[in-house]
Amino acid sequence: MQKTRNFVLRDQNGNEHGVFSGKQPRQAALKVANRVGGTKSDPTRIMLRERGTKKVHVFEGWREQVNAPKNKPDWMPDKIWKPNVRKIGIESLDER
Repeated sequence: MQKTRNFVLRDQNGNEHGVFSGKQPRQAALKVANRVGGTKSDPTRIMLRERGTKKVHVFEGWREQVNAPKNKPDWMPDKIWKPNVRKIGIESLDER
């Protein structure tokens, strides 16, 4: 069973802003993409440093509005935001 890992959101200047958790870096990146927005034609660069390591996972992320599934609950709206991410690679803080 995998444990939940914590990832810190970094900006281009190296400042760290928030902590997002997930079992995999992609799961945390999807949470970030849902908040920061971006579009498929102009994705947002997402850099997540894994807590306790010097690894920085780099993603491109965006969200788009899609139709809700047919079996949606009554409280869910007809249109929902769906996050998407694409992994670019892993960087190390030692290389910078």
